[in-house]
Amino acid sequence: SAARWQVLFFISCYISFAISQIRYSIPEEMSKGLLIGNVAQDLGLDMKRLRTGRARIVTGESTQYAELITDKGILVVSERIDREQLCGDITPCSFSFEIILENPIELHQVTVEIIDVNDNSPVFEKSKINFEISESASTGSRFALESAYDADVEFNSLQNYVLTRNNYFVLKQHSNPDGSRYVEMVLDKALDREEHPNLSLKLIAVDGGNPQRSGSVNIDVTVLDANDNAPEFNQTIYRASVMENAPKGTYITTVNATDADSGSNGHITFSFSDLKEHSRDIFSIDDSTGLVSVLGNIDFEKEKRFEIRVKAIDQGGLTSTSKLVIEVVDVNDNAPVINLMSLSSPVAEDVPPGTTIAVVNIKDFDSGRNGQVACFINENLPFNIKSSLSNYYNLITDAFLDRETHSEYNITVTASDSGSPALSSSTTLLLKVSDINDNAPVFDRGSYSTHLLENNEPGLSICSITARDLDWNQNARVSYFLENTQIGGAPISSYVSINSENGVIHAVRSFDYEQIKKLSFAVKAQDGGSPPLSSNVSVKIMIQDKNDNAPQVLYPVQSGASVVAEIVPRSADVGYLVTKVVAVDVDSGQNAWLSYKLQKATDKALFEVGLQNGEIRTVLTDKDAVKQRLTVVVEDNGQPSRSATVNVNVAVADSFPEVLSEFTDFPHDKDYNDNLTFYLVLALAVVSFLFIVSIIAILSVKCYRWRRERMFYKSGANLPVIPYYPPLYADVGGTGTLQHVYNYEVCRTTDSRKSDLKYGRPCSESIISLDSSGTQTLTHAQREKPTNQDFDDQVRFIYWYLLESFFLRVCVYIYEIYLWDYC
Repeated sequence: SAARWQVLFFISCYISFAISQIRYSIPEEMSKGLLIGNVAQDLGLDMKRLRTGRARIVTGESTQYAELITDKGILVVSERIDREQLCGDITPCSFSFEIILENPIELHQVTVEIIDVNDNSPVFEKSKINFEISESASTGSRFALESAYDADVEFNSLQNYVLTRNNYFVLKQHSNPDGSRYVEMVLDKALDREEHPNLSLKLIAVDGGNPQRSGSVNIDVTVLDANDNAPEFNQTIYRASVMENAPKGTYITTVNATDADSGSNGHITFSFSDLKEHSRDIFSIDDSTGLVSVLGNIDFEKEKRFEIRVKAIDQGGLTSTSKLVIEVVDVNDNAPVINLMSLSSPVAEDVPPGTTIAVVNIKDFDSGRNGQVACFINENLPFNIKSSLSNYYNLITDAFLDRETHSEYNITVTASDSGSPALSSSTTLLLKVSDINDNAPVFDRGSYSTHLLENNEPGLSICSITARDLDWNQNARVSYFLENTQIGGAPISSYVSINSENGVIHAVRSFDYEQIKKLSFAVKAQDGGSPPLSSNVSVKIMIQDKNDNAPQVLYPVQSGASVVAEIVPRSADVGYLVTKVVAVDVDSGQNAWLSYKLQKATDKALFEVGLQNGEIRTVLTDKDAVKQRLTVVVEDNGQPSRSATVNVNVAVADSFPEVLSEFTDFPHDKDYNDNLTFYLVLALAVVSFLFIVSIIAILSVKCYRWRRERMFYKSGANLPVIPYYPPLYADVGGTGTLQHVYNYEVCRTTDSRKSDLKYGRPCSESIISLDSSGTQTLTHAQREKPTNQDFDDQVRFIYWYLLESFFLRVCVYIYEIYLWDYC
């Protein structure tokens, strides 16, 4: 099992997520599916965590040689691994990758070391080596042989050379500073061209593997005539440097060698010896001059140093070698490479500072300062980037996020090296911020106030309430509600309603300004978050008055049951205050501003009405005028205006009998119809019969008592009040204003004809009222004691007085019937 190759296990924790390292060792050439190691066991993870964390392998741009089986928590081989192809001569050989888990983010680095197996035999570049050696070559002459190349490393690499047994040459092996071997064939016995003009030898290269592998090359030696001097280099080691990416033909250095022979035996040819396969296309040497130049692409990231053996050979076949060391100078030709390992998007706006948002891997294949990378993000963002592991950086929050300010961020991650000039690369991460319900609805006003005309239609839209929520989606969905408020003992919902979707307030009922003038209540706006947030705002609805009420006349009282007359003495001066019309209007403002006008009068030239105060005053004095009927119009100032009329009866007289005789003849505006005439005749007949019966009873029972009592004593409160002014009456002050206080009580009903008004007057009042009983009531000042007239005169007076009273009562009754039918 491959588990026996496990050699090292590390776990360490960094910053805000788990980071660990683990290392395995496996041999190369393992079959696909073989076990590398039990990751779950070695990392202490259970299978459920591997599945829920979506564990995966990240290899970057390299080939993925391992596969993670999440169901079993093991690593297996997914591709055939050839150590020589993967690492070449580099040892130890390994490849690395990362295992990423999410929710929370965990990063585990895995390094797998590839152990070499002896799967390559030593190989010579050529299948045959030819030498032409002069027979005069001295013993000890050295002949450099081509070295074999073994792609394996360490003990599996080339370990030894063997030369087939012969009588002339022995093999000498040498080691280079880098551990490689090269061999020389040394002449141990002088050659004899005549005896052996040609020699066939075989050089065998053997590695140290088990089982052992070998390779061979044939050596053909042609014995020439004497060439007893070999070429010699002027330096044992040549050193040079070259910039990577140097163009083809770039000069590197020149090697020099000399040969003491002359002629063709002194002509030297230069070549590379033991040049590795991957270096053959990189450098070239001029075989005549020894000039070394660039032939192909030099990449510092692949090879930093080259050691090349240079061979000089003369025409006699004598050779010598020297070593050329070429140092490659790094050029900043690789920009950093940014790989996004993980990104948590969207992220909630309430995540605390220090939360890891993303993990990025940054690599720069240059070395030294050219490979030193600094990573940063664009400024003025609530994020920061920190290094967590070699070549790994964490993008973390640096402050609290606010989706209402920024719903998404374009985060540019930039990596820059320290080369000159510096190279950089960048990638942009789109991070979206998810909403939480952290904003309550906000009304567009601090309070709302509107006006509504009374007598509105139920369901009328009054105003609209608007609140906005800075959150998103359901958290920003605002609903409107009426707060529980009592107005006049009734809930606010019985007056107004509100549309929960758009905040439009509607009237539930029709409002009457005379009953309610203002509505004050609160509206709550609540969002759809969980838990919901809300805010309140106050709303005032001012009811505006309309001119929907006509003026109401309080005085003088208009009643069909009696006729009221104002008394004006014939001696009254111009401007005399006759009476005052008192009216009210239950509306308000200009709708209640009243003005008084004289509409009709028996003689308009005699009286005028105060426009604002309703006072009726005399303009001219007509000594012949006795009775006047005035019609006063009371108008309000509304649009359109409403009005009411009142009739005022005025009697011009100085004595009670004069007023009484004239009072019964007040003109009426309407003529009786035929039906009323019939009713009048019938009423007169009935009254006459009752009158005769009453006279007989009165004459028989009350005659004696009337002689002793005052005239009209105990005539009762049901008699009509007849205008009468005492002899000493005068309009005091001459100002034209009333000298008496009017006290009145109003009893209103739905039927204006049944409304009642009572008022009291001082004992000096000069008003005579005829009530429905047909009797008269005089004030105490007007009552006099009866004179000593004879009984017949008294009876006649009472007879005619009662007759006139009954007749007047019948007329008043018929007039009331007429008014009832007419109205």
